[in-house]
Amino acid sequence: MPYIDKQYAFELKHNAMNTTFAEIITIGDEILYGQITDTNSQWISAELDKIGVKTIRKSSVGDDKQQILNILQEASQRADVILMTGGLGPTKDDITKKTLAEFFNAEMVINETALKQIEKFFEEREIPMLETNRQQAAIPSNATYITNREGTAPGMWFEQNGKIFISMPGVPREMKVLMEEQMIPRIQEFFHTPVIFHRMIKVFGKGESQIADMIKDWEDSLPENIKLAYLPNYGHVRLRLTGVGQDEETLKQQVFAEEAKVTPIIQKYIYGYDQDTLEENLGKLLVEHNKTVSTAESCTGGYLAHLFTKVPGSSRYLLGGIVAYSNEIKMNRLGVKEETLKAHGAVSEETIREMAENVRKKFGTDIGVASSGVAGPGGGSKEKPVGTVWIAYADENGTYSRKLMLTPNRQLNITVTANVILDLIRKKVSGIMD
Repeated sequence: MPYIDKQYAFELKHNAMNTTFAEIITIGDEILYGQITDTNSQWISAELDKIGVKTIRKSSVGDDKQQILNILQEASQRADVILMTGGLGPTKDDITKKTLAEFFNAEMVINETALKQIEKFFEEREIPMLETNRQQAAIPSNATYITNREGTAPGMWFEQNGKIFISMPGVPREMKVLMEEQMIPRIQEFFHTPVIFHRMIKVFGKGESQIADMIKDWEDSLPENIKLAYLPNYGHVRLRLTGVGQDEETLKQQVFAEEAKVTPIIQKYIYGYDQDTLEENLGKLLVEHNKTVSTAESCTGGYLAHLFTKVPGSSRYLLGGIVAYSNEIKMNRLGVKEETLKAHGAVSEETIREMAENVRKKFGTDIGVASSGVAGPGGGSKEKPVGTVWIAYADENGTYSRKLMLTPNRQLNITVTANVILDLIRKKVSGIMD
């Protein structure tokens, strides 16, 4: 562990309850050209969040010395810890180390620990070591070398004026090991970061504003150290409770106590927590109630069945399905009456009910569900504009149908329709329909 001037850091107001701010910089022309996707900054910010460090900015710069110097200077004015990935390879375009040396007014020196590790790396693989590989052991003289056990590019830790600068390889596997094993513990020790605990409550069936209105009194009474965020996506709303404190167990108890207060208000819309998915929890529910399902899909084109089959063991409850995209398939494979289609069309309550009822009979399942609609972007009419969708659910107790008025976006319509059907099954099987 490097020597850390804890008192100096404390005097700069980094005590346990103050916020530590971070900026993440990804370096490499390939990121700006769109040749690779930057997954590093997303992962790093999520890991920092777990230890109470708030990411305030993410930046990407190319392999250009002046641009890197500029962004380092800017970041040092607004963040407490600056984390960089990329530009540490052995080739001439990897300029991060030399640029850092210039930024800190330091010399480049061969680090003996790094050199021994690189030599061992090549010896074990029986690969000739070139001078360019040897130069990877050269780092700025003021840097603390951090061992990279997954590769030859160095990890580096710099301290200046109470700020921390961290440089790591751009290869995600190498970066993650360095972060988890080395950088996170050092950051925690330097800044005395608080404990942060997140709890995600996942709901479906009501919009963000509707949920907010339902729970406004509870939200207004939340303790000061617990905050609520609304994260909507494709018909789902994730309610993220975030608690900040000193003791993890005490904090968890506080957050779960608040969860217990809000649950009765929105119980029928809650389908899971944290990493749960609607399709996974629906699968558990179907197994618990010993129910089987079959699907008849038109506008969703098999996406509903795909959601079911994403879950391991889904063959226990999903027996089969038909993608009945054309009217001929609806008639010949699903048994929808020709007169129904002629009189009402494929996108109609009458057609969708026959689809759900007939697929249930065809596969001998407890439940049959169906979708039919104008997914878009074309194909709509004044009577049935793009986004008009009918869904149906059939079981031994009868058939339920519902009309959805969605969007001009085809993929969004497919995704939302499939999820609405999953949630419809959940509510029907659970006996919690509105």
